[in-house]
Amino acid sequence: MASKIQVQKVATLTGHRDCIYTLERSGSDNIIYSGAGDGMVVAWDLTQPENGELIAKVTSSVYALRYVPERNLLLIGQNQEGVQVIDLENKQILKSVPLPKVAIFDIAFTADNVYVALGNGAVCVLDSHTFELETIIRKSDQSARCLAYNKYSNELAVGYSDNVVRIFDAATREVKYELAAHANSVFTLAYTPDGKLLLTGSRDAHLRVWEVEQQYKERGYLIAHMYTINHITFSPDGRYFATCSMDKSIKVWDADTFKLLKVIDKVRNASHGTSVNKLFWSAHQNQLVSCSDDRTISVWDINLG
Repeated sequence: MASKIQVQKVATLTGHRDCIYTLERSGSDNIIYSGAGDGMVVAWDLTQPENGELIAKVTSSVYALRYVPERNLLLIGQNQEGVQVIDLENKQILKSVPLPKVAIFDIAFTADNVYVALGNGAVCVLDSHTFELETIIRKSDQSARCLAYNKYSNELAVGYSDNVVRIFDAATREVKYELAAHANSVFTLAYTPDGKLLLTGSRDAHLRVWEVEQQYKERGYLIAHMYTINHITFSPDGRYFATCSMDKSIKVWDADTFKLLKVIDKVRNASHGTSVNKLFWSAHQNQLVSCSDDRTISVWDINLG
């Protein structure tokens, strides 16, 4: 498979003392946040990657972070506890939102609401200004694993461990569509930047593509990895996307043709030795950032040729 894409690892970030589960953007292209099993939330500057700055330390593992741009806040999903709202300016806890005592797998933010995906199958809906709990949506008794909001259609996609993706009308919170093609838990989903397609990835290693404007008719699927697809992220220009997996690899794809362009793995690129859990594709020098159960974060220079 010939590919013009050149990939080079430019930094390995260490300091977390447990599996690193999530990465999140900040208000600056060069700053990212990580959350891990050690309860630490750390800020990393891609221009000086060797020094992480501790932003918060919580009592349980962190699977989910969400940045709130207008107000420079960071939402921390504190497993078994709820959501902490951190004011990044002075690193203070603005609010703690108690939620059912289960794992928090994902957080989505819109102008009106914050959505929190829980291990008991619930999706908690908070007011995005006050962070008060408005309602709890229950459509499955198995984990709600991942969330994606489509601003063009005002829809919220939720992937569940009952193998189903449910599409909600964000205004009425009613289920509009149920997509039941995956054979195992749906761990990740992402709308294309133009909102026209939904990509879903599962423990079944399949990447499925759905046409939003055709009532989520399935366009097709790829067997994208050997094991669970943990995360899907788009490049800043939207022309590419990357997937990562429990099979320890990262793959870069063409977002138009869905052709595989590059495999990043331990043998070829000295990549992670265990499950790659999350990706973040930064506009800072087009760098792709990955985090893993191996307690490290890798920073990759992606040269698209």
